[in-house]
Amino acid sequence: MSLEQLTDGIRAKVAGGGIEESVKFDLGDTGIIFLQGSDVSNEDGDADCTIKMSAEDLGDLLTGELNPTAAFMGGKMQVEGDMSVAMKLGNIV
Repeated sequence: MSLEQLTDGIRAKVAGGGIEESVKFDLGDTGIIFLQGSDVSNEDGDADCTIKMSAEDLGDLLTGELNPTAAFMGGKMQVEGDMSVAMKLGNIV
């Protein structure tokens, strides 16, 4: 998936309301997806929680092919900052 497709996928997931805290998905060379509430952009900024993973793994996460807990435990996802924010996000994606 492209950065645009991933961004649109996250935007669709939080359209009904996201979480108050800010989350940054750092997809390496693919780019950044920044989320706060239902606002989603590709702008970089300081976030309460940063999730580092590949674009391919994020795509699998959004389609349900990858379980968030399995991704974290398997090393496909690294979380920096407030872990409780990442846990809240698990209920959305």
